[in-house]
Amino acid sequence: MNKLKLAYLVTHPIQYQAPLLRLIAAEPDIDLTVFFGTDFTARTFTAEEFGQTITWDVPLLDGYRHVLLPRLIEPKREKGKLEPLDFVHPLSRGFARHLSAGRFDVLWVHGYAHWTHIAAMASARRRGVKVLLRDEATSISAARSLPKQVAKRAFFGLLRGLVDGFLSIGTLNKRYYVENGIAEDHIFLVPYAVDNARFQQQAAAANATRAARRAALGLAPDQPALLFAAKLIERKRPALLIDAFTRVLADPAMRNPVLLLCGDGPQRAELEARAASLPAGAVRFLGFKGQAELPEWYDLCDAFVLPSGQESWGLVVNEAMNAGRAIIASDRIGSAVDLVVPGRNGAIFRCDDVEDFARAIAAVIGDRQRLEAMGRESLAIINRWDFAADIAGLRAALEAVCPGRVAAARA
Repeated sequence: MNKLKLAYLVTHPIQYQAPLLRLIAAEPDIDLTVFFGTDFTARTFTAEEFGQTITWDVPLLDGYRHVLLPRLIEPKREKGKLEPLDFVHPLSRGFARHLSAGRFDVLWVHGYAHWTHIAAMASARRRGVKVLLRDEATSISAARSLPKQVAKRAFFGLLRGLVDGFLSIGTLNKRYYVENGIAEDHIFLVPYAVDNARFQQQAAAANATRAARRAALGLAPDQPALLFAAKLIERKRPALLIDAFTRVLADPAMRNPVLLLCGDGPQRAELEARAASLPAGAVRFLGFKGQAELPEWYDLCDAFVLPSGQESWGLVVNEAMNAGRAIIASDRIGSAVDLVVPGRNGAIFRCDDVEDFARAIAAVIGDRQRLEAMGRESLAIINRWDFAADIAGLRAALEAVCPGRVAAARA
């Protein structure tokens, strides 16, 4: 079989992408090679926002062919410290030679805000290699002044000359491409997904001990537990969450809910002080939890909340939905548009509006039967937003740029 040769370029190994890359590598008609600018995430590193040393507890480099590109400029290395990821870093060399030697048909690039990636797309164009681009940007992912918007549109004019197909992660991402002049027939949905099978299996396994784990926390069987899992930093709005939750606690009809915070960061001490005036045990700070631990907390809770002020997507929403949990999200969460249907599987509130936030929490957790129905609806929605949809979207894009080389995706 004459396989289509696909090169994938990304700055670093990403825990959410690794299982998808393994599945693509197993496709019978696609020959995948992944190129990294740095592999620091596959090693132990210190994340200052978490305030601790991290080693990802899921394999990041197994199951697919990969190449670590050499550096044009080696960064100053401090043991265990997080390497910079910006327009310049990691600055790699030698990719053009790999592109020629590998005789690739298509280059798929993740992220356009890196000099190495722009250079790689230009190299591919000169060699007649088709280019696909996937990025997370949306109109709500960053604050952009009018001059920045004009500059961005001009930049997309450059990208149109380099890129044959754009892979959108969801509705807002596609809308952003269109707003910047990309034709809709050049955009293919490759949704931001997680390893649904793994999260569902782990949540199901945790469910066997759910009652015992809730009892160990002192939770009554019908006591609603609200879960937040993110860094304790201003952008994630944990202080807003505690303020909204304080208002919910004041309503005796709310059946004494509990707020569980998984995560760590520079705001922890301030948040603990903020919660100190609330009834004992109403707010629990659980610390950082790795990927392997999170499914049991998704299973233990009744609803998941993400109040961020700025979030291109928010994959923790996908994760919690795989445990069959209702979702409460701010209107600045990219995934909310595609995954949260107000009244059906959760609620969307106006960001930074503490009263609207409190109303959203109350509306979701106020009725036990409705809350459980929302959880079932979350599971039904996320089952359609998966790696199978990613591969179908990728195949549609590959067929569009290299007709006849792969089987076209079917809806």
